[in-house]
Amino acid sequence: MFHNLANSFQLNNQPRESVFLVHPIQLGRWLDEAWAAGAAIPAIPGQTNDFLGSNTIVDDLDLPTQPSPAPLLIPSGVDPVNPDTWNETRFLFPNGLIWHHLMHAYLVESTGVVEIFAQLIGRLIQGEALGQLQPPSIKWLRATEELFFRDPPSFTIASVVSELRPRSRVNRRQAYWRMFGFDLPHRMPTGIPGSTQGDEWKQAPGLTANADFRAKWTELLRQVWLGLENRANAVGPNPTDPSYVALLCQALANMMNDRRKGGLMAREEFAYVAMMSWFELTLEANTPIVADMKADGSFADERLRAIASRVGMQPAPRTRELLQLAQIISTVLRGIELGLFSAPGGAAGLFTGNTQLTRDMNEIVNLWQSATGDRVKERPVGTPSNGAAQPLRAPQPMPVAAGNGASP
Repeated sequence: MFHNLANSFQLNNQPRESVFLVHPIQLGRWLDEAWAAGAAIPAIPGQTNDFLGSNTIVDDLDLPTQPSPAPLLIPSGVDPVNPDTWNETRFLFPNGLIWHHLMHAYLVESTGVVEIFAQLIGRLIQGEALGQLQPPSIKWLRATEELFFRDPPSFTIASVVSELRPRSRVNRRQAYWRMFGFDLPHRMPTGIPGSTQGDEWKQAPGLTANADFRAKWTELLRQVWLGLENRANAVGPNPTDPSYVALLCQALANMMNDRRKGGLMAREEFAYVAMMSWFELTLEANTPIVADMKADGSFADERLRAIASRVGMQPAPRTRELLQLAQIISTVLRGIELGLFSAPGGAAGLFTGNTQLTRDMNEIVNLWQSATGDRVKERPVGTPSNGAAQPLRAPQPMPVAAGNGASP
C-alpha cells in the first residue's frame, strides 16, 4: 500500500523514504483516496471485478458523491515532489489501485514486526535510553504512533476500531483466523490495556474460521510442485493432473469467498495491509529510523533483528522467508479467489512452461516449505513409492466450519 506512495516519490526523483516525511493527517486522507481507487480497477476479461467479495463495496463505503465545491472531498494534499508541501490537487491513481491480499498482512505480522516496533516506539516516547533521533526519525515516530497505535480518526476508511471491537491486536488475529484458520505464532504482549493471553477471542459469537485452509493450500503447493517437476517430461508417465489442481483451487476460492460475501472483511483487509506495508517500507532500506537505531543491514530481516535487539526482543526465526513470501503470494491468492485457476486449462498455467507465474509458484513452494516446515515437496508419510500422486477423495469446494486452525 504505502509502497505505491513510495513509488510516486521515486518516479518524481525523490527518495522512497519521503513517505515518512508526509504529515499523518495527509497520510490518513491518502488512504481514503487509495481506497476509492479500488473501484477503478479494470475487470479481468471474462471476470467480474469483485476482488473484495463485491464489485460495489468500494463505492458502497466511499464518501458520497457531492457537487462542487465538495466539502468532504478534501484532498490529501500529498505532493510527490515535496513531502513537506501541501498540493491542492487530489492524488490520482489513473489505473486504479489493487492492494495486497490479507495473507500478505498475516505473513508480515508473523515476523513479530508490530510488537517489536511497538516496544521501540514506547521506549522512544517515554525515555532517552535509545539515543537522540534526527528530524526525519522524529517525523516517522509521530506518524507511526498516530496512524497505527491509536484509534484512527472517525469516518476514515481505515477506522476499524470501535467500542464493539476495541482491541486492534485481537481484531487482526480474528481476521486471520476467519480467512485462513491461522493464529499468529507469537502471543499478545502483557501490560497492554484490554489485552489477553488466552484464545477466548476465537469463541466470539458467529466467528467462523476456514480451519481446512492450510491442508488444502499445502496440498495445492504439493500438486503444483509435482507439475513443475514433471513439466519437461517428453516420455514416460506424468502424474500431474490439472483437473485435480483446479478442484483444489476451486475449494480454496469457495472458502475465501465465503468469508468475503457482500464485501465482508474488505475494510479490515485494506487497513491491515496498509499497516504492514508501512513497516515493510520502514525496513526496505536503511531508512532514518533504522540508521538512528544503528540497525543498518543488507536485508530487511537483518534490520528488524538489529532493532529487536535494542528492545530485548527477537523476530521470528524465518523472518526473511516470511517477508519474501508476503511479496509474491498476493497475486496468486487473488487469482484463485477470482476463479482464474478453477478450470483445468487455467490450473495448468500454475506449473506449465517458463512464465512469471510458474517462477512465482516455484518460489512460493520453496519459501512456504522453509518458513512453515510443511514438506510440500514430499509425498505424505506412508505413501507407497508407486502410489497415486493424488489422494483418493477429491477436495470439497464447500464452505468450511469453525475449528482449530494453526499458525505456520
